Amino acid sequence: IMDTEFKIKDLGKLKYFLGLEVAHSKTGISLCQRKYCLDLLKDTCLIGSKPAPTPLDHSTKVHQDSSAAYEDIGGYRRLIGKLLYLTTTRPDISFATQQLSQFLSSPTITHYETACRVVRYLKGTPGRGLFFPRSSSLQILGFADADWANCLDTRRSTSGYCFFMGSSLISWRAKKQNTVSRSSSEAEYRALSFAACELQWLLFLLQDLGVNCVRAPALYCDNQSAIHIAANPVFHERTKHLEIDCHFVRDKVQQGLFKLLPISTKAQLADFFTKALPPKSFNS
Repeated sequence: IMDTEFKIKDLGKLKYFLGLEVAHSKTGISLCQRKYCLDLLKDTCLIGSKPAPTPLDHSTKVHQDSSAAYEDIGGYRRLIGKLLYLTTTRPDISFATQQLSQFLSSPTITHYETACRVVRYLKGTPGRGLFFPRSSSLQILGFADADWANCLDTRRSTSGYCFFMGSSLISWRAKKQNTVSRSSSEAEYRALSFAACELQWLLFLLQDLGVNCVRAPALYCDNQSAIHIAANPVFHERTKHLEIDCHFVRDKVQQGLFKLLPISTKAQLADFFTKALPPKSFNS
């Protein structure tokens, strides 16, 4: 259609664009950033290093520690910027990158070494990416979670969500919450509000593209208190300290925009975006 209005050169099927490698097959489309990842290993002189099993050590937390300041602040910022671009196809480093990006103004040696661990993790899986099958159901499934007061510096919680269109991962994010939550239920409810906003945007986007979902979207949460708060407006003692914008979730549930369903903690995929996991849990 655009070719009738503008002079456009047909370059064929997309294979490589801005570091994104696209592979087409009968079963679906694969996206990865293998060359970009290998170039990052060369730039950081870690091409010969031993691969790390996970992006972050689950036994420690990234915080403003007392180690010596890292002198090359510009180099640290460039490294984190490259890792942020890699999250386009690597959701497995989203939480680690979010944690490290908090210290762009005053990184320490520990922060730089932690960033190098993320790069060493990438060495073991440089070609990992996303796969979008051609045969996938048109239903959005979302997972929302929060890690209560996990920041040692501010005691703010981290929200995480991920959304699937059928079996295809289409959206994900890890973000520190703007305020301190007084309970785990409040932290989880803020994470639900965060995910509900993204879900509404996805539905608007699909509507603009003329795509109709075959079933109502579903958002999964592993916190029973948050689910009850969204369903029952009479929980005064639990809800009176919540900000008004968090009740966005309840309004959207009542409008029928999506279904809020419970899920076990072990099956909660968004847990991946809120905390560092041990190798066994991370790889499963």
